Amino acid sequence: MIASLLKEVEAFKISNTPYTWASGIQSPFYCDNRLLLSYPEQWGQVITGFCELIKKNYPECNCIAGVATAGIPHAAAIAREMKLPMVYVRSKAKEHGKQNQIEGRLPADAKIVMVEDLISTGGSVIKATEAFDVGVLGVVAIFSYGLKKALKNFEEKKLSYHTLTNLDELIGCFDLDQDSQKLVDQFKSEHC
Repeated sequence: MIASLLKEVEAFKISNTPYTWASGIQSPFYCDNRLLLSYPEQWGQVITGFCELIKKNYPECNCIAGVATAGIPHAAAIAREMKLPMVYVRSKAKEHGKQNQIEGRLPADAKIVMVEDLISTGGSVIKATEAFDVGVLGVVAIFSYGLKKALKNFEEKKLSYHTLTNLDELIGCFDLDQDSQKLVDQFKSEHC
């Protein structure tokens, strides 16, 4: 269902000209989950899905943390819906003001779930978890590309993650032409 919402808002694109992800990986596709913010009905369904995912997999959660910047709006909406405190994590501490890396106030007995918009290698969200002195229960994201590198990175950190949809589900929403299917298959054989 979430995959079809991403298709509906045109968040997923396939191109013969590769996209470069933040991780440096060259890919024939790109998933821009930030577009959901412009579609309140679809975004609301994503937030409902996140709340259900957290209640099911991390029932002891008492704090939501958004990863700057793409995870912040989703984290804020989730925290509001679940009536939990929310913080967000910068990629590095500010060089001015209070020089915070974490913005907001953590509960004394924080049991944190990190919110990210998508997972490619997991590098950004894993780095964000390292900013906390308390344990992070796990990570939730809208979408995962299902990369072997992400699985390895999360296993090494002994960190779990759950997503609302994945590459196979999203690709399944499209009738790809032969050239596009070849690009997808080649990428998956190299990275997934």
